[in-house]
Amino acid sequence: MTTIPGLGLTASGTIPQELLDLPWHLPLEDWPEHVIAALPRGISRHIVRFAYLGGSVIAVKETSERAARHEYRMLRQLGKLGAPCVKPVAEVTGRTTPEGEELSPALVTRHLRFSLPYRAVFNQMMRKETLLRLIHAQALLMVELHLIGFYWGDVSLSNTLFRRDAGAFAAYLVDAETGEIHPKLSTGQREYDLDVAQVNIAGELMDLMEGGMVDEDVDPIATSHQFIDAYRGLWQELTGDTAFNPDQQWLIEERIRRLNELGFDVEEYDIRTMREDSKLLLRPKVVDPGHHQRRLMNLTGLDVQENQARRLLGAIDAYRAQSDPHGDEAVAAHMWTQEVFQPLISRIPKELRNKLEPAEIMHQLIDHRWRLSEREHRDISLEQSLPSFIDEELKGLRDEATLMIDPPGDVIDQLNRGEG
Repeated sequence: MTTIPGLGLTASGTIPQELLDLPWHLPLEDWPEHVIAALPRGISRHIVRFAYLGGSVIAVKETSERAARHEYRMLRQLGKLGAPCVKPVAEVTGRTTPEGEELSPALVTRHLRFSLPYRAVFNQMMRKETLLRLIHAQALLMVELHLIGFYWGDVSLSNTLFRRDAGAFAAYLVDAETGEIHPKLSTGQREYDLDVAQVNIAGELMDLMEGGMVDEDVDPIATSHQFIDAYRGLWQELTGDTAFNPDQQWLIEERIRRLNELGFDVEEYDIRTMREDSKLLLRPKVVDPGHHQRRLMNLTGLDVQENQARRLLGAIDAYRAQSDPHGDEAVAAHMWTQEVFQPLISRIPKELRNKLEPAEIMHQLIDHRWRLSEREHRDISLEQSLPSFIDEELKGLRDEATLMIDPPGDVIDQLNRGEG
């Protein structure tokens, strides 16, 4: 370790020795290869590098002292609020070279396993359908952040990471430099975020099209409008009013069921009388994302993405229907975990386990089993489907546990195009 007089680290909990041992006396772009994890990076206005920290990977971003301190605090607050975002590790200030030259402060965050910048979702060409799934994940992320009072200020695909989620994507905030947390956002703050998002997303898609990375029939402007429509639809469903007559109590249950299907729990709701007639208005007051995640966690202890949880809960229901239709749900979930999920995942070769998250492997295996049964016109079990799934699908995927530690050169070139 090179001792740097005046070096300051702010971190929650114990500061690991490996963090102190990083070459903070060197500009980030000059860090030696043995500490750098060769991961593809998204577009950034700052210098960003991935580095090894013990058995994990961190992202280090050079920025101003004010920005590093602000973003570190924002990410900590967002984490406490349960927002989908990267976890801050430390802010580093007082960096100087051995000759006494000042270096930029840095923000250190934990790398989000199995996450991808939007340019890395596909190696070469992003299909229109996949792009729309990304857009909807981005819209849901923005709704979740706005619900807890977070004003982003710089909404873009570049400031987001995506994880596969049972045929869809889950989005995570990765850059909170311009963000602010308020007790509640005004309509003007939300609309400004929407305006910024629309411009940035359209520009990012135009850039992708110029690089030949998106289907030719994609319209960047129309797609950015679809983002706005998706956001407004979700916001209305989560916060809008439902009018009903006093004898239509079932509409309350229907509204809550729709919110559950979207992945939200309703913690509280308001009911008030309309002035002009005798109808009542129902408005969700406190909505909490992660409905299926929490249910699966309570039943099995598995911590997965929302859509993955929905898919695995469906698998548990099917298992229960076959084994003991009238039995206890918790018992069936435990037996499914012990007799189906864990044995199948354990049969995945070790060298292939970083391809996808275990829950995503199970989701894709269920899909593979269905296609195989259709093709052979007979019912094929998950156990029988596993060998062909491994050979035909899993082996052809790239490792996503750490964004590919040693990614193909063409992916690096695509992801670093325009970085600065």
